[in-house]
Amino acid sequence: MGSISFSSPSMNKAEGIPYFTPANNAGAAANPESPDTPTLFRPLQIRNVTLKNRVIVAPMCMYSAESDPTSPAVGAFTDYHIAHLGHLATKGVGLVITEAVAVQPNGRISPNDAGLWQEGTESEQFKGLRRVVNFAHSQGAKIAIQLAHAGRKASTVSPWLASQRNKRSVKADESVGGWPSNVVGPSGGEEHIWASDDQFWAPRELTTDEVEEIVRAFARSAELSVKAGVDVIEIHGAHGYLIHQFLSPVTNQRTDKYGGNFENRIRIVSEVAAAIRDVIPTGMPLLLRISATEWLEKQNVAAQTGSWDLDSSIELAKRLPDLGIDFLDVSSGGNHKDQRIEPHTNYQIDLAGQIRSKIHADGQKTLVGAVGFITEAESARDIVQGAEEAHANEAMLSGQEPKADAVLMARQFLREPEWVLNAAKKLGVKISVPFQFARGLL
Repeated sequence: MGSISFSSPSMNKAEGIPYFTPANNAGAAANPESPDTPTLFRPLQIRNVTLKNRVIVAPMCMYSAESDPTSPAVGAFTDYHIAHLGHLATKGVGLVITEAVAVQPNGRISPNDAGLWQEGTESEQFKGLRRVVNFAHSQGAKIAIQLAHAGRKASTVSPWLASQRNKRSVKADESVGGWPSNVVGPSGGEEHIWASDDQFWAPRELTTDEVEEIVRAFARSAELSVKAGVDVIEIHGAHGYLIHQFLSPVTNQRTDKYGGNFENRIRIVSEVAAAIRDVIPTGMPLLLRISATEWLEKQNVAAQTGSWDLDSSIELAKRLPDLGIDFLDVSSGGNHKDQRIEPHTNYQIDLAGQIRSKIHADGQKTLVGAVGFITEAESARDIVQGAEEAHANEAMLSGQEPKADAVLMARQFLREPEWVLNAAKKLGVKISVPFQFARGLL
């Protein structure tokens, strides 16, 4: 009589963690080269990193890090972040992007935000990040860190505390770990408060030397991220945070090398990208998230100063290869209280599609990600279908030009952490599943 032989569980142990779990790789298509496999479940190559599918977890602030500025663990990822991000990695996403991680203490949105400004690999911030990275890798997912600075939108309390007062935001003062005297922006003064009704602090204007130090801070955090094992780095240049504030003439009234014309306003992006590229491996992907438009085109403020709009984003996108940026993560809005957004299912996806179409028409192959109101498997499939080079001709013949090369989702994963597994089932794609969940999924 024959017998069935099982390998010792230790032979399948995932690396990098001090306890046993089999090395999982959920979400990978069983036959990715099959013509029946939709692009959504085909691998995506970005420099030397290959994502097993084109589903990306967009950054989501959790406001769950230590806030006590005297604690060595201030700003560090905790067990909560392992549970939150690790669960999504277990359920089959191709890439997990962490929440915004501040490169300086005053770059946090709230005192409870994550940071990576502490020096050295023995810091609590570094060790917390490495634990999250190692667990994500044990589940077969790639992980990115989003490096950020909140600028004038900093030093507020967590949103659920604000909601208890029926406000969008509430200022955080020193009593709760805030830094009201060190909220900064490209331009300063009461006229540059993000929103009125006593919800945000007035920023002070950064000096030129301070801007240059912020550029170096991005590089230091990137270097630590590499040491922690991160696969991908994303620069946060969207949603009215510091880099976006520099890009926009609405919030950037500077007269030095970082203000004025388009070239000067995008200088911080080029310098941050160059500084990061200098300290990360050549094969590591670098992403940039932008707000493709501020939704101010018909508002008085734009008539006075101009605004950051779709044409501005297209012009920036055309320069990304020279900046060493491989992937453009396209969002929108967040830089001025007068923005007028009329959300509908494809309102940001169409922006991504327009940028991708324009740069491809110029022969540029920067990858583009779409985000916003993506909830259904069929819509995610259609956004990226045919995006890979091998299917370019087929896509053109069918008249269905892809809107993006990957989809990013955030809130849908809060509602449905197993979205990738469910999407594969809906689309008839056979994928791998985590060993521990197999009895309930197969």
